[in-house]
Amino acid sequence: MFALPLGDGAELRPLEPWQAEEFLAHMDRARADVDPWIPWASRSTDLDSARATLQRYADLQAAGTGRILGIWLDGTLVGGTMLFDVDAKAGNGEIGVWLEPAAQGRGLITRACRALLDWAFRERGLSRVQWVTRPDNARSLAVAARLGMTREGVLRESYPYRGKRYDSEFWSVLAHEWPPA
Repeated sequence: MFALPLGDGAELRPLEPWQAEEFLAHMDRARADVDPWIPWASRSTDLDSARATLQRYADLQAAGTGRILGIWLDGTLVGGTMLFDVDAKAGNGEIGVWLEPAAQGRGLITRACRALLDWAFRERGLSRVQWVTRPDNARSLAVAARLGMTREGVLRESYPYRGKRYDSEFWSVLAHEWPPA
């Protein structure tokens, strides 16, 4: 196992099915804030479903099509980042993030994403990584901009959430643009 220091008492580590109990406790603290943006937040409500969420990412990692990493702050799981929908042949993937409120405003997501994007481009050999968020998610839009991503456009009413349809805003960064100046 590895742990990558993110500074300020934080580190980035693999998040695996055997950590389901810790993940569930984290989701219980974060769910209300994370649920509107991350679909699996509302499905990870007990130990079995939390383990299933983490197993899905373990299976993606084994297939070479994704991975999930947790962010620990002073020894407590507070969020994470994931790479998914990886198409190695096309060289594309998507990055996503989440963070519980107590850990927000410290730059943890930006630092964790930089580490994952470094890996995606330098080790995994991807050519393009996209970021998809709702236009009303100001924090997510700010991270995409800090990562040097380019806004590509909006898919209107493409994201259903609790009986309402929301727009999806697409951003991306290309391997030859990474890291940003």
